[in-house]
Amino acid sequence: MGTRITPYSSPDEEAKTRQVARMFDNIAHSYDLLNHLFSFGIDVLWRKRAIRILRKESPKRVMDMATGTADFAIEAVRMGLSDTHITGVDISPGMLAVGRKKIAKRGYADQITLLEGDSVQLPFEDGHFDAYTVAFGVRNFEHLEAGLTEMRRVLRPGGLGIVLEFSKPQHFPMKQLFGFYFRFIMPTIGKLVSKDNAAYAYLPESVKAFPEGQAFLDILERVGYTDVRAIPLTGGIASIYLGRQPVAP
Repeated sequence: MGTRITPYSSPDEEAKTRQVARMFDNIAHSYDLLNHLFSFGIDVLWRKRAIRILRKESPKRVMDMATGTADFAIEAVRMGLSDTHITGVDISPGMLAVGRKKIAKRGYADQITLLEGDSVQLPFEDGHFDAYTVAFGVRNFEHLEAGLTEMRRVLRPGGLGIVLEFSKPQHFPMKQLFGFYFRFIMPTIGKLVSKDNAAYAYLPESVKAFPEGQAFLDILERVGYTDVRAIPLTGGIASIYLGRQPVAP
């Protein structure tokens, strides 16, 4: 099972899902600014790379799990998925409220729908989506394998799951620079801007605990995905993971 990494100390063992929802509600007002600041804007390039992979699938229905403020969904429409309907799902009402304002401002309300929900219990029928995406969200799942299994359930046969997530660089000097930045610089800036002392201390710990690389590919295969592979990004700071819903023989 590994260490239980949560945003807040909770003597009564409050579920991680509820803690994560509360954390993102607390930082929703500053999330977009901090996200781009912390990654020096490189997260935008990572999302574009994932969207180019998605676009090759020519999907009609896409689920964006852990959609947050809908950055990924909005960028997908902007990059040409205008004939695709994207359903964003997130556990944080605060993040969704910010996302809805952004969608309305850009005139994308007909193409993007946002719903409150949890990865382990999705309100969709089997095979409903052609693809799903998760950008920087799976490490926050309380039940990782259950969430991945449920997301696979709502994929059509042959449908593609795309997971974009932070990973840990393995080689000098990126390994040392990334470690120092994540452990000391990011939490300090996050506390000052977001006013939530715990949220950006949790982030590096959640990345450290996440089963990245081959370990995550092994989990995808274990819960039933096929054709799994990983694409390292920017010296290993992040990775794109791909897996498909099997096609029945």
